[in-house]
Amino acid sequence: MATTVRRLALPLMLVGSLGISGCTGFGYISQTYVSQVPQVVTIGCNEPYEIYDNRQRRRVLVVSNALREVAGCELGRGGMDRAPAETRPARFRAAMRTYLDETAREDCKITGETVFSDLQTEFAYACDAPVEPRGTVVPRLPGRRTQR
Repeated sequence: MATTVRRLALPLMLVGSLGISGCTGFGYISQTYVSQVPQVVTIGCNEPYEIYDNRQRRRVLVVSNALREVAGCELGRGGMDRAPAETRPARFRAAMRTYLDETAREDCKITGETVFSDLQTEFAYACDAPVEPRGTVVPRLPGRRTQR
């Protein structure tokens, strides 16, 4: 039962937040990331972010958790240093940078950023290496299972 709830949580969260962010964002995100398998990157105080990487377009969608965006990192500590909205751009960028570093693309640079909602930000990146052909086996994050 818990596994079923976890599997449905992300799609429901994505659909709900995409609906809020507008039809244009929903259509674009659906078209760009529907076939991507999510990976998880952890930053800061064990904050996980789901990453959807469209390597052919060199774009990554970083998705946060709704509870974290309300409560912040200090959820279990009783106090909060800063509001989550104040740290959101830096946290999302750190998740993106961590993802590139952990997938052996340290030389890649973040070239653009599009905020779709409080839970979703897309990053464009550029690398010196050529784009891999579709179907190429690429490095996955170490020690993390893929979901699907």
